[in-house]
Amino acid sequence: MTTLLSPFTALCSVGFFARLSYALARSPVLPLFALYLGAGPEAIGFAVGVSTVTGIFFKLPSGALSDVIGRKRTMLIGLFFFAFMPFTYLLVKDYSMLIVIRFVHGLATAIYGPVSMAVVADIAGAKKGEMLSWFSSVTIIGNLLGAPLGGFILHRSPGAPTPSIADFQYAYLASGFAGLFSLFLAFGVLRKDKSASNGDGLKAAFLKFISGIKEVVSDKRVAITSVMEGLQNMTVGALEAFLPIYAIKVAGLNEFQAGILWGVQVVTTMLSKPVMGKTSDKYGRKALITVGLLICAVSFGLIPVLKGFYLLMLTAAFFGLGEALVTSSGAAFVADLCEEKHFGTAMGTFGTIFDIGHASGPILAGFLLARHDYLFSFWVMAGVLLLATPIFIVTVHVDGDRVRKA
Repeated sequence: MTTLLSPFTALCSVGFFARLSYALARSPVLPLFALYLGAGPEAIGFAVGVSTVTGIFFKLPSGALSDVIGRKRTMLIGLFFFAFMPFTYLLVKDYSMLIVIRFVHGLATAIYGPVSMAVVADIAGAKKGEMLSWFSSVTIIGNLLGAPLGGFILHRSPGAPTPSIADFQYAYLASGFAGLFSLFLAFGVLRKDKSASNGDGLKAAFLKFISGIKEVVSDKRVAITSVMEGLQNMTVGALEAFLPIYAIKVAGLNEFQAGILWGVQVVTTMLSKPVMGKTSDKYGRKALITVGLLICAVSFGLIPVLKGFYLLMLTAAFFGLGEALVTSSGAAFVADLCEEKHFGTAMGTFGTIFDIGHASGPILAGFLLARHDYLFSFWVMAGVLLLATPIFIVTVHVDGDRVRKA
């Protein structure tokens, strides 16, 4: 099937079903499943964040490995986790088992994420911002559909009991079938992998692996840009974990509406990213990142002030726009700074810091919510994002199409 598609279209098709699978297993299904198992706010935040912790440990080595053995072969390894891990949720009987499965499931995005971005960077040339944004927007449609679909599977008629274990199992079965289809499509993408090292011995491959990591992580500009997106992603992780619970427990919405809120944020990001990516290619990355950080901080802080469904939808869309501004430029900027042979390592470094933010978001929000209300907790995190913005402005300066550390 994928032989009929261009390489870029095939990659987008694989990414769509992989992300649909992961979204079905995540929000709003995961936090509500943890709540069903008796978890409190801190435990719910940890359950959502622990799969991202996996990425902290594995994204950098996965990206570097792809520079050695080939991007598409490494990508296939990640897709195996997308395909088979959702079925293990059917075995979950308690919170501890859920945590173990979430950590292992995180290998899916930890391996696939940076490698797929490196594949796109390989073919993008001077259009990295535009093509990476298009790729992200097309594949993120899976996230768009996964969240409300998961909420729909869990949704009960008014006055009915809360979701049962069977409802959660149906959601994870749907996740597994989507992951299997992604894996099936991927087999047709594996041909002619030019990124692989041909004939390298074990020692030479290992030295290439280490030198790539050293070269990329020593560039402070890569770290600074990655930290900015990581902080923005901290708020994304917090919303992913607690927006569904806030919507249901505080705002009085149902499970389907909670999924719609997340879907609105995702679709806004999806529609905005290609335009923002093309703009960043033409006019530069810094201004878009700066404005995006401010928009995310303000909209994140507004969430606990609102309770109406439509006002929350509008705020979620506003947050999605801010996310598009930041993410359309961040990965492309990092790729600009690195040699082509190290794109995998660069995306792995970027993804590692990105995941530190994503993992810390629900965990930090969980600890805050265990002691304070939503207003205080969300405003603290919004304040962190606001404080980071001027640091970014004074640290990275733009000189034409190039950047230098101040």
